[in-house]
Amino acid sequence: MTSSAHPTTLDTGTTPTALARPVSNVPRKFRDLLALDDFERHARRRLPEMIYQYVAGGVETGRGIDANFEAYRQYTFVPRMFRDVSGRDQSVELFGHRWSHPFGVAPLGGASFVSYRADVRLAEAARAMNVPMILSASSLIPLETVYQANPNAWFQAYLAGDQPRIDRLVDRVAAAGYKTLVVTGDTPLLGNREHNIRSGFSMPIKMSPKVIWQSAMSPRWLLGTVAQTFWRHGAPHFENTDAERGPPMMSSKVRNTNARDELSWKHVEAIRKRWKGNLVVKGLMSPDDAFIARDLGADAVILSNHGGRQLDHTVPPLHTLAEIAAQKGAMKVIIDSGIRRGTDVMKAMALGADFVFLGRPFLYGAVVGGQAGVEHAMHILRDEIDRDLALIGVRRPGDLEASLLRRAPLFAREDRA
Repeated sequence: MTSSAHPTTLDTGTTPTALARPVSNVPRKFRDLLALDDFERHARRRLPEMIYQYVAGGVETGRGIDANFEAYRQYTFVPRMFRDVSGRDQSVELFGHRWSHPFGVAPLGGASFVSYRADVRLAEAARAMNVPMILSASSLIPLETVYQANPNAWFQAYLAGDQPRIDRLVDRVAAAGYKTLVVTGDTPLLGNREHNIRSGFSMPIKMSPKVIWQSAMSPRWLLGTVAQTFWRHGAPHFENTDAERGPPMMSSKVRNTNARDELSWKHVEAIRKRWKGNLVVKGLMSPDDAFIARDLGADAVILSNHGGRQLDHTVPPLHTLAEIAAQKGAMKVIIDSGIRRGTDVMKAMALGADFVFLGRPFLYGAVVGGQAGVEHAMHILRDEIDRDLALIGVRRPGDLEASLLRRAPLFAREDRA
């Protein structure tokens, strides 16, 4: 599905007149989507439970996910008044590019099995909105195809501790034209995702009675994503885990994940010497690790606990953000995990983040409405940020500072679905 906006039009986000579109200008099917959490509710109705749980679930007790949300709730604003906040501009410069908004699309493995051609739809939406999109190594569409859809996309790699394999993949990414490479460090092994076993999800997918029944009860997903993918493009493969094409998603061959537990800082150092573009290290929570990345020449780090999907009970990256930002030097500090509102973006940036990424809400947007659904989610976040800047009393994200925040006790909150 395409957006109502031309896919090459850049959304500058600099004028209030473009914000808060009248309800009549929003497509009818999107009018109940007023906040990012709404997209999850709508997407769940369209997906088999196993696919929904694959996207929404964490690991073990789910405490990592809960803590991410709680971390943002522990800060409240001390807004300033009687400031001229006209002419607000939420654009941010990162790696020599002026992005229209301070948020981007986090890497989403297997996205195109959740929603038809989702990696391309996410890339196209990001291009239309002029925000970065990170393609996951676990994607099902060749990285070259996604680059054609959005030459400003970044590529995120899951790497084994095997330098020749690393070198071949790095060379492929460079040959495709990517300017930013993201190396993820928090997946030496996959986390204990018990919810996948309970719901029937597996990799490769096994045609059990539970899976067949769930698929049959979700015809929009079965026909609109699975059948359409096979009909138009053949069996989906893991296209980008290595320089060579990986196995089909539905085959008995497991994608090549061996030797990831051998990946170390020496490999990051070697990548820095070989890779001529922007190097980002993702999946860090410890200040010590962030400073190692800085000293090895990383252009940025992404503080992340993988959205609560790897180690349970991990520290929310928001809690180590300020310490890392205070000693970042020339390195950029980016954060993801738990961001759902414009106020969350404001809190992260006030604590020192240069940029933020979100994953699940934008994938849910693709489920609900393809590229147009993703753009609608981005419009909501854009409008919230503009409103929040004015109400806090600043014109630009770079004007946010820690003095505008106070730590506060937690309030009662219902469990999230």
